Amino acid sequence: MEVKKTDMAFMDYLQQIAGDGLSESQLTALKDSFEMRLLRKNEFLVREGEICKYFCFIESGILQHAVEISGEEKTTYLALRNTATASLKSFLVQTPSRKSIKAIADCKLWVIDIFAFKELIAHNEPFRRFYYNLIERQICLIDDYRIDLLTMTPEARYKKLLSNDPTLLQEVPLHYLSSFLGISTRHMCRIRKNIK
Repeated sequence: MEVKKTDMAFMDYLQQIAGDGLSESQLTALKDSFEMRLLRKNEFLVREGEICKYFCFIESGILQHAVEISGEEKTTYLALRNTATASLKSFLVQTPSRKSIKAIADCKLWVIDIFAFKELIAHNEPFRRFYYNLIERQICLIDDYRIDLLTMTPEARYKKLLSNDPTLLQEVPLHYLSSFLGISTRHMCRIRKNIK
């Protein structure tokens, strides 16, 4: 089967996370278990209180994970291009999501529903390896993020974000970034002015 150019980022991601040793046919079979979906800016992958239907890979765009607290939206995570995401507990257990996931830019997603996902987990060793490695990486990132919130100053968190992914500043509106970093928008503006 010929691999389309648009499929390559997803195929590379599957290979990278699953590790070496996957044949072209195994990669293609994994990719074919997913389907392409477009999500326009401000459309939701899932709303708080609904069941998350999909686990997805983001080929392009950005998905904002958010909760509403006392009428104010708080960004808990920004899922960027070339990453995988879902409201995982809602997806796996099929219970209402405690957060919303919204496109803050037009997104091209590769999605899989729970039935195909469970079939792959049960019967496809490359997918099991991919998923295990992915979850392990995500746990490490979440752990680092939580420690950073407790041990780093707002300025240090902002500098780390700049060094890790400088394009975020052009792609993500300031209020999403400040919420994600646990910094007020006003303080974030001061930090940005002082750090160039």
